[in-house]
Amino acid sequence: MFFTIQRTVLLGLLFCAVLFGNGASAQSKNPQQADADTLNAIESLVSFANKHLHIPYRSGGSSKKGFDCSGFVRYCFSQWDILLPHSSEAQSEKGEIVELPEARPGDLIFFKGHSSKTSRIGHVGIITDVTPGYVRFIHSAWKGGVRYDLLSADYYKKRFVAIRRMID
Repeated sequence: MFFTIQRTVLLGLLFCAVLFGNGASAQSKNPQQADADTLNAIESLVSFANKHLHIPYRSGGSSKKGFDCSGFVRYCFSQWDILLPHSSEAQSEKGEIVELPEARPGDLIFFKGHSSKTSRIGHVGIITDVTPGYVRFIHSAWKGGVRYDLLSADYYKKRFVAIRRMID
């Protein structure tokens, strides 16, 4: 138990150091090491999100008792002290916009709500896998709770709006 807590704390500190810098200038750090640190933080985030598969959907939910989409994303990122609002639309205003071909694991993916005719963002997930023509994301869906889906599915393809990067 102590090892798990200690490891979680160390991963959190590593993530914060990568995200916010650790007092050293970015130029003085080995670029390959910086890439490896970022990759480790993203892998940890995706792994953490994966541990919550099948937790039920709950409107307004932001705990292991049940999540809505933005509550799930907020909960996952909060483990690394990245505080996001509890609204997919408000989350879509954070971070850096990323074009689809540049997407990578750890990025947030945003969708229109139930109606594909509206322009309003109503859903969010965390990208977990990207290859050319393939984007998989984890999210909390009304049907099925925390689960994986593909951007190529008709439902999500029609509603796709944007990708934002919270971890650079």
